[in-house]
Amino acid sequence: MNTKQKIVACIVAHPDDETLWAGGTIMSNPSWKCFIISVFKGKFPESSANFYKALKSLKAEGIIGNLDDEDGMNPKDIKKIRQEILKLLPHKHFDMILSHNPSGEFRKNPDNEEAVGKAVIKLWNSGKIAADQLWNFAYEDGCSEYYPEAVNPASFYQLLKKEIWMKKYKIITETYGFNKKSWEAETTPRAEAFWKTANFSDARKWLLPLNIV
Repeated sequence: MNTKQKIVACIVAHPDDETLWAGGTIMSNPSWKCFIISVFKGKFPESSANFYKALKSLKAEGIIGNLDDEDGMNPKDIKKIRQEILKLLPHKHFDMILSHNPSGEFRKNPDNEEAVGKAVIKLWNSGKIAADQLWNFAYEDGCSEYYPEAVNPASFYQLLKKEIWMKKYKIITETYGFNKKSWEAETTPRAEAFWKTANFSDARKWLLPLNIV
């Protein structure tokens, strides 16, 4: 456990992404002052209320955006996503920003996750959001051959303590209400991993395929 206070932002596409991909790390570092934003408002009417309940369990602050899922499906709409992030994120310096890998965590409809990851890197490079480090989620699913797994080795890899994982699983199944046989519940990773980047030259490789550097 890291006892040094850090100012952390977690920027995700949808409600529940923050818990699936980073919830265990956030709960393992209670000294972090964490602000979480969900860019899209979620598919269900109760998504917003469930998101704020999840924030309480994670002991974090945050806010949910108002974009519909289809607003991010076209990579050209990354500009709209960048604008939403700037609207939602407090204007301050962060020790680190946690967000999606711009190549996605899984192959099942990853467009919005990828778009948010790319938008965050673009904003970071332009200086519109300030952070010492960018931590991108590091997961892969073998091109849908299995549920997403934390990449080992990645820059940061952590097998979650049993009690932390159980809290994370409870948020997914009880707070968000996903059935235990759902993709989300079955996915809930027991380990979490991130690619840590401290400069744009390292992060730039993620942007090249879409030519939005």
